[in-house]
Amino acid sequence: MKGIISYGAYIPYNRLQRKKIGEFFGKPTFGGEKAVVGYDEDSVSMGVEAALDCLQGVNTQNVDAIYFATTSAPYKEKGSVPTIATALNLNESVRGIEATSSLRSGTSAILAANEKEQTLIITSDCRTGAPTGQNEQWFGDGAASILVGSGADVIANIIDGGSVQGEILSHWRSQSDLFTQNWDERFGSSVFIKQVKNAIAPFLEKNDCTADSITKVIISGLGTRSHLEAARLLGFQSNQVQNPLFDMVGSTGTAHAPMMLVSALEDAKPGDRLLVAAFAEGIDFMLFEVTEAISELGKRKGVQGYLNVKNDQISYSDYLKWRNLIKTEAPRRPETDRPSAPALYRNYHQNLGFTGSKCRNCGTPQFPKQRVCVQCQAKDEMDDYRFVGQSAKVTTFTLDYLAASPAPPMIVAVVDFEEGGRIICEVTDCNMKEIEIGMNVEMTFRRLYEAGGISNYFWKARPIRDKESD
Repeated sequence: MKGIISYGAYIPYNRLQRKKIGEFFGKPTFGGEKAVVGYDEDSVSMGVEAALDCLQGVNTQNVDAIYFATTSAPYKEKGSVPTIATALNLNESVRGIEATSSLRSGTSAILAANEKEQTLIITSDCRTGAPTGQNEQWFGDGAASILVGSGADVIANIIDGGSVQGEILSHWRSQSDLFTQNWDERFGSSVFIKQVKNAIAPFLEKNDCTADSITKVIISGLGTRSHLEAARLLGFQSNQVQNPLFDMVGSTGTAHAPMMLVSALEDAKPGDRLLVAAFAEGIDFMLFEVTEAISELGKRKGVQGYLNVKNDQISYSDYLKWRNLIKTEAPRRPETDRPSAPALYRNYHQNLGFTGSKCRNCGTPQFPKQRVCVQCQAKDEMDDYRFVGQSAKVTTFTLDYLAASPAPPMIVAVVDFEEGGRIICEVTDCNMKEIEIGMNVEMTFRRLYEAGGISNYFWKARPIRDKESD
């Protein structure tokens, strides 16, 4: 039977307190905070981080297919799957599908996964709401990843699932729109409630389920209250409704229902039943039953591992600047040149996969790839060596106030890996008062810059914080 083999998630380190939006415009706001991508993050980098979490302990060469679901891809015309697959060290023959435009893309990908294959599903979104609008407060950034397949490793069987298509203009963004547009929320909510009643109630009856036989119901709908109304309509109690993470993360688009599912799986026990319903131009719905194998799954960061690891002191002006919503004075130096397509092609395996070399003669790892070993000078005695996932420490660092950075000063460090190897790289998700020699760091996939419409990705160091490693 098809089911979930593993899961992972990613929530950006930066959080914007919604009250800061209200203070800026002098108007009331929702409470809580929302997750905000840093200036060097996007849907692709978040997706890679969630997938790395999901693939812990998994042989990446056994992944047969990858689905990437997003409404905020970095390109309107260019795929993201090859970038993601290389960063994750997946087989070059992996089948890739990109599911876009609909907020149901993530749940639809789970339904479409082939039982006889291992399918990696990545859902990631960083939508931007227009300033002063409700969406600006409502939208949050995040990603979730789920590995679907069959066999003894399945931690949650998909008992049944289905979809109902229902054309409705509730949220939309045309090719020329900068921001998502909305119809009156009451209209969308009324349609959502109607579709829930007409689809989910018969689905539960078909599977001989009553409301009290479901451990958690995961509902991704419109607004802050429609999921509760839908749950009550179906006969669920408030303690059965999975936390939608509105106050801590926000509505994460295609990743919203999958993130809630990951959060439910983090607390699930064998025998638990989970019901998922995701609304957008219709409804996707699935019924899961947790198996004994969940007790054997290694610990992931998941949702809980990121919730309390945060910087909630970013200013609203920083958010506007990182989102390119306000114009600021350009750096007083030449503009960054557009990356060379041939150079990117030649080095994609090294740069995206963070693959260096290791000397067969003396065993010294080194980055970038070398023909001559820096340690023993042996020539052409190198094997590929991947640095992702290895423990590392800051050996020394500098604060660069002159570099053209949206968040000065830029922190540049010499990082030594525990298993050998050294690299000079940027340190992200870290402030100047926090960085120190000997700090434990890990590598994280980031967007270095965008120039000429081309996004250039590489790896940066990120502090490993106590709460994150607990």
